[in-house]
Amino acid sequence: MKFFKSFYLARILALDYGLKRTGLAVTDPFHIIANPLDTVETDKLQEYLKKYFQKEPVECLVVGEPKNLDNTPVQISDAINKFINDFKKIHPQITVARIDERFTSKIAQQTILATGKNKKARRDKSLVDKISAVIILQSYLDTI
Repeated sequence: MKFFKSFYLARILALDYGLKRTGLAVTDPFHIIANPLDTVETDKLQEYLKKYFQKEPVECLVVGEPKNLDNTPVQISDAINKFINDFKKIHPQITVARIDERFTSKIAQQTILATGKNKKARRDKSLVDKISAVIILQSYLDTI
């Protein structure tokens, strides 16, 4: 059991990248559960991640890949690709994975509604971003 614990200490972090805000979710050290972490202003994201990595080991960054229904890239795709390229230069030791994020915001809104949150909470964009990141991360966990 000691080997198992030491093998899975590094976490997996997921992003629901947006032009204004980015939702973050993270696994437990054993990669079993996806948990909401935070919502960060996108222009402060690299700084936030640098500080987070100093506190927690992360082995993989999962970034949602938004696409149109016909599988073509959306407008924000260039900004996401630039972020990923910059991230890889700063953190070459961390693997970056992409996963389809179509409908995650809609699913997140439905999830928040199903939990019985009031109207004000349902309109909280930062909550939607965090839940979307959890959905992205859980989708990734389901594939590995």
